[in-house]
Amino acid sequence: MIGRALAQGRRAALTTVVGNAVGAYVLIVAVAFRVGAVVERSVLIFTLLKLAGAACLVFLGIKAWRERGSLHAAITGAGAAQGGLRTFWEGVAVGVTNPRTIVFFAAVLPQFVDRGQGHVAVQICGPGLQHH
Repeated sequence: MIGRALAQGRRAALTTVVGNAVGAYVLIVAVAFRVGAVVERSVLIFTLLKLAGAACLVFLGIKAWRERGSLHAAITGAGAAQGGLRTFWEGVAVGVTNPRTIVFFAAVLPQFVDRGQGHVAVQICGPGLQHH
């Protein structure tokens, strides 16, 4: 986020943060449907997720290095609409491929579920979605 803010400004950094938050919510939904438990217990899947996350970061780093000449365009706002959407999706990709986040959610979120009330996925995804 700091690198994005320095290179492209506050708007790009905030767009990345929003994308990352959306990616984290995708992980929360995955944990709600027990995908997190599979990742947490499978060394192979966890390793593949770590490699995907690393590849995503390397790709974004190489892309930033290649596009460093377009810094002026990013600062002046040229191509902001397309760049903003791309920045958002890059944030989502980084958020979704963070293996530490899914393991954290898989370890913490189930502690706040009352299995007796049923609808475990609904309890994890959004307590406000439950019908009383």
